[in-house]
Amino acid sequence: MVITEVLRQNAEKFGKDTALVEISPEVREKAGWREFELVEPVAREIGRREITWQAFYEESCRFANVLTDMGVKRGDKVAILLMNCIEWLPIYFGVLMTGALAVPMNFRYAADEIAYCAGLAEVDVLVFGPAFTERVSAVRYTMRGVKNYIFVGEDAPDFTTQYTAALEKASPAYVGPALTEDDHAAIYFSSGTTGFPKAILHTHRSLMSSCITENRHHGQTKDDVFLCIPPLYHTGAKMHWFGSFLVGGKAVLLRGVKPSWILKTASEEKATIVWLLVPWAQDILDAIDRGDVHMDEFDLSAWRLMHIGAQPVPPSLIKRWKEKFPGHEYDTNYGLSESIGPGCVHLGVENIHKVGAIGKAGYMWETKIINENGEEVARGDVGELAVKGPGVMECYYRDEVATAAVLHDGWLYTGDMAMEDEDGFIYLVDRKKDVIITGGENLYPVQIEDFLRSNKEIRDVAVIGLPDDRLGEIAAAIIELQPDSKCTEADINAFCETLPRYKRPRKIIFADVPRNPTGKIEKPKLRKMYCGESVVKTQIEK
Repeated sequence: MVITEVLRQNAEKFGKDTALVEISPEVREKAGWREFELVEPVAREIGRREITWQAFYEESCRFANVLTDMGVKRGDKVAILLMNCIEWLPIYFGVLMTGALAVPMNFRYAADEIAYCAGLAEVDVLVFGPAFTERVSAVRYTMRGVKNYIFVGEDAPDFTTQYTAALEKASPAYVGPALTEDDHAAIYFSSGTTGFPKAILHTHRSLMSSCITENRHHGQTKDDVFLCIPPLYHTGAKMHWFGSFLVGGKAVLLRGVKPSWILKTASEEKATIVWLLVPWAQDILDAIDRGDVHMDEFDLSAWRLMHIGAQPVPPSLIKRWKEKFPGHEYDTNYGLSESIGPGCVHLGVENIHKVGAIGKAGYMWETKIINENGEEVARGDVGELAVKGPGVMECYYRDEVATAAVLHDGWLYTGDMAMEDEDGFIYLVDRKKDVIITGGENLYPVQIEDFLRSNKEIRDVAVIGLPDDRLGEIAAAIIELQPDSKCTEADINAFCETLPRYKRPRKIIFADVPRNPTGKIEKPKLRKMYCGESVVKTQIEK
């Protein structure tokens, strides 16, 4: 079965039940967070929208018809460049219905990154919203492969088709091509140490496997309410919700991460599963400790599972969480976009005594830890983590060399260094790659280094990740100045203001940049100098 068939079945079985809710807390706060009468099939109260399973299915069908009328066919690519919104998932499923590939894009992409990824994935149609008008307009003449633009919002640019107007003219019934699990379904973007995104090709089998694995791990039922906060372009939170989607469970899309917004929404919507990043969980605990939020104002009795991931989880954080929320089950997962997101390694709610580990092989998955020759290492030794299962990507699209480097007889070599303890639980030790994960987002050192090198005061630079209690890691720039330079930290910070905020180094270190005889920066040496002891040692000791 393909995942679009699950949507059709949900509409048939649970048509009048709520499927998706969108909460815009900034709007709701201005309105005093009052309750308003709901209007079916789409409830449009201030700051809150909802849609039933039947309306979800029909909107996807309408969008599939819009795409078909544009000439979109099986194998074409439709990019989605939107902030989280209630339209996002119907658009995604509408694309899949046509046999085309959905291509979600990071909403933080600059204009040139949008153009690069559109070219890499051979995008035919680009769906975007108001937040991206300026960026898309700046590069649309360079994206010659994009034949059509669809705008989700008011005041559509003149080169676009307006989404709502197009849907109104389209039929709510759609008969598309017969799809199988072997058909291509989606392209997600990742990146290695070079910072250039790779296009990750997944089949419908990958998508269905994420539904089954997630449901097996967390036992979602029709009554579960999944509070989704991370961006939907990720293979993270969306795939976690797929476990609820499989059984007709509701998703609540929250547009904001303030502690009061998360707790208020969980309370109002009776959320049972809340998926958090480490910084958000820490912000909630800090807000409680400061008295910024008061727990007696919320009814969190329905909340059963606190699910966290996308970066290593500090054991101290979970200890604090359990003190504040003793009734919550806790779980974490490990995964990559190349493995259709989380679930290939899974801790399990029954293994909270192993906090710090990422867990064991997930349902339908295998794991092994290998040396440079691809041979399994002894338990307790460090090696590269490899995973195998139904969610492994088919390939890096149009990149045979990169594909051959990571796929070996069905095994995906993750590039993450890990070890297995005496009980079979896996701990991450370090990354073979130099990617920095800060607050669940990837930073690519080469991009930041190249930018900094454009400063004439800088002779050499290396960017590494430093441990951070809140964000997991922060970017630190080790800067070697030109002789006699008077450049200061304030000057560097001012220079970096043209970078997106999340890419700016959080720490500046003036020092020599070590390089080996072949001219490569010795980042392991820098990490040893500035990061201290191994993360895994600290985790095991705790």
